Amino acid sequence: MRTLRLFPVKILLLVLIAEILNAQQTYNGLNLNLGTLSRLSRGQTRSISPENFTGEKGKGGMATEGTGAGAARDLGQGWKISPSVVVKAKQVFLLADIKGEGAIQQIWMTPTGHWRFSILRIYWNGEDTPSVEVPVGDFFACGWGTYAQISSLPVCVNPGSALNCYWEMPFHKACRITLENIGDEDMTVYYQINYTLTDVPADAGYFHAQFRRVNPLPYKQVYTILDGVRGWGHYVGTYLAWGVNNTLWWGEGEIKFYLDGDTEFPSICGTGTEDYFCGSYNFENQKTKQYQEFTTPYSGLPQVIRPDGMYNSQQRFGLYRWHIMDPIRFERDLKVTIQALGWRSGGRYLPLQDDIASVAFWYQQEPHATFPRLPDKDQLEVR
Repeated sequence: MRTLRLFPVKILLLVLIAEILNAQQTYNGLNLNLGTLSRLSRGQTRSISPENFTGEKGKGGMATEGTGAGAARDLGQGWKISPSVVVKAKQVFLLADIKGEGAIQQIWMTPTGHWRFSILRIYWNGEDTPSVEVPVGDFFACGWGTYAQISSLPVCVNPGSALNCYWEMPFHKACRITLENIGDEDMTVYYQINYTLTDVPADAGYFHAQFRRVNPLPYKQVYTILDGVRGWGHYVGTYLAWGVNNTLWWGEGEIKFYLDGDTEFPSICGTGTEDYFCGSYNFENQKTKQYQEFTTPYSGLPQVIRPDGMYNSQQRFGLYRWHIMDPIRFERDLKVTIQALGWRSGGRYLPLQDDIASVAFWYQQEPHATFPRLPDKDQLEVR
């Protein structure tokens, strides 16, 4: 009798396992982790770089002219003729134009020039307005235009200025990636975009990233990280470049997530800025009595720019928080804000008027709402 009772349970477990395996196979190699890395896939791996602008099979390393032609003049074709591109001032360069179904799986680049003057845009399925529109430094969690080493799961920044992201970016019909140089000088960029052509599930969300900056934040106003999102999706990350204009601690402010019709009060309310970024007590090293930089898979304070007693007069911070294990899910709409809050005399809070820039990262089904207009060159510049 015991065997008869267990038999239906065993059948149910086998059915569930089969369903899980079938569901994983629909990704055809997407969303790999150590537990699924051994599973083979029919997806086709492709890569776009200055040595293969189209990513076509068997078309890499064929250049006969490029930025490396002079160095390779004694060696000829196939010997690093085109390792990079020059993006002229005030010009837009097409990094990738992919047709078909698949996903971006990794982007590496190392651009010269002012990182706030290089604007990365990504368009899905032939859309007119971008789903990603962010200065390149901020996209890779280096918003102050200077290098900071970062070791996180979706973003890593390595010596000397290697910007990497591993955000999965699925698409059903097409993907177009551009880089605009809004500066007054030409820039050089080395890059590689690795992707797969494969079947993508119907419920896969499209990757989005939006930049904002307010300098200075008006007195008693909250900083808006994201607003106007309409549709079904989940929020997966925040990057903040925060420049303080007061003494004492600056991170008492709460982050708030307004979900699906929330009005005056949010569904999710944090307890403080450093708490949201998974730190505590001012990010202070108790031995040195200084801010302690840190970088972890899901959160970090990788950058603390300290005054030097001369022209670098402002203290500045770079912080990231990735909601990979705890995405913020929404069905209809989403708004995200954070308070800028410090201390004044008498143990009272002080609303701060700081320089704050942000990047919000989320997935949603298209179409997406049009982004606010990107700040102009002077408003983007870090000084």
